[in-house]
Amino acid sequence: MTQVLICLHGWGGSKESFNELRNALEGSDITILTPDLPGFGDEAEPDRPWDVDDYAEWVEEWLQATSYKLTAILGHSHGGRIAIKLVQRGNLNIDHLYLCAAAGIKRKKHLKRSIGLTFAKIGNAILSIPGLHLLKPIGRKVLYKLLRVHDYERASPLMQKTLQNVTNEDLRPLLSNINISTDIFWGEDDTMTPIEDAHIMHKEIKGSSLHSYPGIRHRVHRDKAKEIAEVIRATMQQS
Repeated sequence: MTQVLICLHGWGGSKESFNELRNALEGSDITILTPDLPGFGDEAEPDRPWDVDDYAEWVEEWLQATSYKLTAILGHSHGGRIAIKLVQRGNLNIDHLYLCAAAGIKRKKHLKRSIGLTFAKIGNAILSIPGLHLLKPIGRKVLYKLLRVHDYERASPLMQKTLQNVTNEDLRPLLSNINISTDIFWGEDDTMTPIEDAHIMHKEIKGSSLHSYPGIRHRVHRDKAKEIAEVIRATMQQS
């Protein structure tokens, strides 16, 4: 029996984010669906700023338009928060959840990021002064590179507001309600979603399994695609 796995990419990613995982699962009886989420890849931006529920609803509607009966869902980073919300909504009949460096744990805004966004606003104002405006594109790139707030810098105003909406929602209260088999994959050197988040999710999601990898950062779904594929093969065969 063919099993169906949908993979949801992270912020700034696309369906190509899962090329390594698709290759690692080649030859299995698992059908992999990898849609571009609205605002990324080949999908147009939404017509207004979205929140996590909007993305979850879009995935549900996208699946309804296909002939596939979903078996499992995998989400990386931003896609992970959508996957958590999809499970909580309960509209999809799935047996297994895979979270790869999933976002969704809200914590106090990182000091460096807060300072960066503040300086970015000040820098934009300074670089708008007549005579300095020609330096604005270069100045913004240098500033954001130094302060590592690339996602916000690269986004359109609409997607900047969307990013604010999705990051402002704390999904931790939803984790204890997840009652399906869950595997969590994380890089121990992840600076985007720290390993502490993995331990929180592992603790809150009853019966979940945590797979952590030293020396790996936020690209765990790509850098450890072979290992993740092995877990997916084993667990989906049990479903």
